[in-house]
Amino acid sequence: MEEKALARAVESIAMAEALLIGAGAGMGVDSGLPDFRGSSGFWRAYPVYARLGLNFEEMANPAWFRQDPQMAWGFYGHRLNLYRSTIPHPGFQILQSWGERMPAGIFIFTSNVDGQFHQAGFKPEQIEEVHGAIEWLQCTRNCGIGIFPAGPEEIEVDLETMRATGPLPACPGCAALARPNILMFNDWDWDESRTRVQSQRRQTWLESLRQSRTRPVVIEIGAGTAVPTVRYFCEEIAQQSGGTLIRINLRQPAVPAGQIGLEAGALDALQKLDERLQKLK
Repeated sequence: MEEKALARAVESIAMAEALLIGAGAGMGVDSGLPDFRGSSGFWRAYPVYARLGLNFEEMANPAWFRQDPQMAWGFYGHRLNLYRSTIPHPGFQILQSWGERMPAGIFIFTSNVDGQFHQAGFKPEQIEEVHGAIEWLQCTRNCGIGIFPAGPEEIEVDLETMRATGPLPACPGCAALARPNILMFNDWDWDESRTRVQSQRRQTWLESLRQSRTRPVVIEIGAGTAVPTVRYFCEEIAQQSGGTLIRINLRQPAVPAGQIGLEAGALDALQKLDERLQKLK
């Protein structure tokens, strides 16, 4: 990381009254979650799919729930089991400690479906999961029951075939097959109602900052350009609010003019920033 950029970032956070966190897949890597960047990254994590010639975009498709439910839940069931057993890295606690010191609070905008911010102790009303969350399900028959929580049971998956072998999650209303409440590729059936409520909370929070003329510091972590939802959002909010964007990214740290890019992983950057902030006290 460039020393000048690091110093600017520390100063911005120290002076901030509100903190907006934008988190992409790179936020979870330091917790031990796999990096799906490109087909090679996905296939390293799941060699079975490499043998089958299936990439992430092809597996993250609702068609599998119609054509081959065991294959669909092999993919999502393994991820659900993995995310539940993964402990969020210390960077989450660092962000939480910063947020607690902010007079106008903190809000999380994430494309991750892994629930790590919930596990780390952030309040649900502080989080927007723009692509949904794996801990919530919806009915594949659209029976009208709405979104419901996933059960506590572990999904049984044969790791040699990546197919679910046990009972598959079912809708508590009509007993039809359930699917994760996640926005997949070519997905026209995703129920966005839960995410819409989260989005309304975020908009209300940002409007309160605007009315009080509070400029947030926007910290974007591990958000790439392949699915640029988080990057575009963070750039837009920083520009509209006149706030500072701090982009933490190991591979793609470039930022618009006047903003701050830190070429580093999530935990490394957050620890270095926090060490310097502690010295300012």
